[in-house]
Amino acid sequence: MIKILMIEDDAELAEILTEYLEQFGMYVKNLEDPYLGLSTLSVEKFDIIILDLTLPGIDGLDVCKEIRKESDIPIIISSARHDILDKVTALENGADDYLPKPYNPRELEARIRTILRRKPIVANNSNENIKKDLTIDESKQEITLKGETLELTAAEYGILSYLMKKEGGVVSREELIYNIEAISEESSNKSIDVIVGRIRQKLSESPKEPKHIKSVRGIGYKYIA
Repeated sequence: MIKILMIEDDAELAEILTEYLEQFGMYVKNLEDPYLGLSTLSVEKFDIIILDLTLPGIDGLDVCKEIRKESDIPIIISSARHDILDKVTALENGADDYLPKPYNPRELEARIRTILRRKPIVANNSNENIKKDLTIDESKQEITLKGETLELTAAEYGILSYLMKKEGGVVSREELIYNIEAISEESSNKSIDVIVGRIRQKLSESPKEPKHIKSVRGIGYKYIA
């Protein structure tokens, strides 16, 4: 599951973004106080930060600088300030992206995925892999089932490995289409279902009671180890 720290003093916007992102297996912790955000970051682990610039007590650009002194965590600036100087300064101070308000929450979700693709989330450590049916060797782009290498197409490997990396989190069909290089962005949700069906066959899973790839009605799938 992707864990997000949001520092945003617009409570209504924060609620909208939180509800939207949680549909895609993302956990969002929003804090309106930037000082509390900085202290929380020092004791709690997150995958990415969404940072407003206009905050009470301290400017968001200064918050960005403070974060960069201690951490290389990805930062997306979410701001109503459209001055090009603010954008340039934010990027110079270590921000990874700058998203001017207003924007569609779907764009924010896409940008989060894009940034985190550059810094892959490791599905399991080696000790955990020993105990699990399915393991990934990303260097060889291979997945094994109980020690036996699965014969997978590029699209099948892409979907299964992506689901494994998001273990326990709900992944939408649209997310799979957008994030897997072997799948055309013109593909339909139905085509994703067909590929998942082939993967289940190769895992010898019952379509009615699959062990690893669970269907989530109206959204997509999630992987259970």
